[in-house]
Formats: sequence, C-alpha cells, structure tokens
Amino acid sequence: MTLTTPGLLFPAISLLLLAYTNRFLVLAQLIRELNGREGESIRPVVVAQITNLRKRIKLIRTMQVYGVGAFLLCTLSMFALFVEFNLTGVVLFGISLACLSLSLLTSLFEIHISCDAIEIELQNIENKPLSSRVSRNFVESKTLPEDKL
Repeated sequence: MTLTTPGLLFPAISLLLLAYTNRFLVLAQLIRELNGREGESIRPVVVAQITNLRKRIKLIRTMQVYGVGAFLLCTLSMFALFVEFNLTGVVLFGISLACLSLSLLTSLFEIHISCDAIEIELQNIENKPLSSRVSRNFVESKTLPEDKL
C-alpha cells in the first residue's frame, strides 16, 4: 500500500465531518427556536420532539467522534507508511475504515430518527381541525373510495 491510498479518504472524511457539523448546527438552531417559541408551557408534541432531538444530538456527537477518529487514524496511517512501517500503516488504515463505517452507520440511524421527527410533525398537523376555507371538492375527494376517484 502507498501513501496515496489513505490520502484518498481525506476529502471524503472532511466533507463528511462538514455535513455532520451542519446537521448539528441546524439542530441547535431548531432547539433554540423551539425554546423561544414555547414560552412558559410546553405542548405535548414538543415533549415528543425533545426526546427525539436529544437522541439525534447524541448520535451526531457519536458520528463526529467516529469521523474524527477515522481522520486521525488515516493521518497516522499515512505517517506510518511515510516512515516505512508498512504493517502498522495498513493496520491503522484498516481501523480508520472501520471507524468511518461506524460513523456512516450511525449517520444512517440518525437519518431514521430524523424521519421519526418529521412523522411527529405530520401527525400534529393531521390532528388539527380542517379550516372552513377547505374546498368542498377536496373534502369530497378524501371521503370517496379510491375506485371512485
């Protein structure tokens, strides 16, 4: 293995860490807005979202830890290969790939939980009463069986 093999991961890991940081910043902003909007009392839908947000924050932290670990191990792998400790370089690169895989799997799980958060919001919207401004055709199309549409 040459120095270029672990070097190929540098741009990928950097972009991944940037994406993770952006996800974290969006969640932090959402939490701040939620706190400011809710005031002194909290709606039940917000309680469900708080649990979801806590899980997602912890998962993003885990994703970042594994991502930084992959980046660091990749760097150490390149250094080991540079000083011609080939076996050490290959082992460090393998561990780096394992950390990167764990980071991606954690990201996949966080995306799943993110979809749960959207589902909570959709259920909240569905539970609201229909506006009187809803068109009659829309309401009728919702009540007809599918074969009549």
